[in-house]
Amino acid sequence: MLSRVADSLYWMSRYLERAEHTARLLDVNLSLDLEQSPAAHERRWGRLLASLRVEAPEEAGLDSGAVARFLTFDMENPTSVLHCVSVARENARQVRERISSEMWEQINRFYLTVRNANFDSVWREQPHEFLRSIKEGVHFFQGLTDSTLGHEEGWQFIQVGRYLERAINTVALLSEYYAEGDTTDAGAEQTQIYLEWVGLLRSCTAFEAYCRVYTANLRADRIAEFLLLDPVFPHSARFSVDQVGIALDAISEVTGAQATARVNRLAGRLRATLRYGQIEEIMAGDLLAFLADVERQCLEVHNAMYETYVAYPIERAVAQ
Repeated sequence: MLSRVADSLYWMSRYLERAEHTARLLDVNLSLDLEQSPAAHERRWGRLLASLRVEAPEEAGLDSGAVARFLTFDMENPTSVLHCVSVARENARQVRERISSEMWEQINRFYLTVRNANFDSVWREQPHEFLRSIKEGVHFFQGLTDSTLGHEEGWQFIQVGRYLERAINTVALLSEYYAEGDTTDAGAEQTQIYLEWVGLLRSCTAFEAYCRVYTANLRADRIAEFLLLDPVFPHSARFSVDQVGIALDAISEVTGAQATARVNRLAGRLRATLRYGQIEEIMAGDLLAFLADVERQCLEVHNAMYETYVAYPIERAVAQ
């Protein structure tokens, strides 16, 4: 497969996953504005922006409307919904011949819907409906991808992009929540603590799934274990990392290149970190350092994947 094709498929997938993640976090935080005290407002919106690794413009402050505009329609913001969908659509356009017509029609229709939306109208009428349509648009595209595209090399690059982005987003969100010691402070209001943890689980579409495993008893260690180490929940870091490893193994098998050893080794090490991690040891040690290490390893896998399949020197391509 040409490196430009692999690059476009990978980033198309990553940006769509990022758009869905941003919409989901924004939807949850807007809902919590109705349930939590004004005192919790600034902390929540600041945490949301920090988990996305962006800073709102100074003039916007942490006003919910200004942050919502910044996260939905600001083309200068690399995590905004419009920016992500636009870049994903451009990447899809560059490889139209490698994706199904159903995929192209969906991403093009999705892009036009988002581009033509007006924030003032959305904000005044039904912001939750709009954000739900973003999430459903991405899910629809992902379903079409799995149903209409051959599960060959190109599909595997899409999987790598989707799940690597998801793993990074989950770990970044956990880092921001667990950096706040007052969230679990015994002196804090119990209702406030409960809503904080519900917000984290809902931000990962995990509330119902968590309750099926642990009941509705929300504990910091159990939430961390579920979102980090659960092997079957689709938004846990371990599940996402496992999917990245499986996809990279499949790509390596197809290419048969010796240069793939490094990226597969790094992915294997990352999988082992989460597969053999014990939540008691992680919580007893330095949880934030553990999360930072997982995020660092994800970035190493990204860099190695790029060096192996996208930005490799011409001499290696000739040698192959």
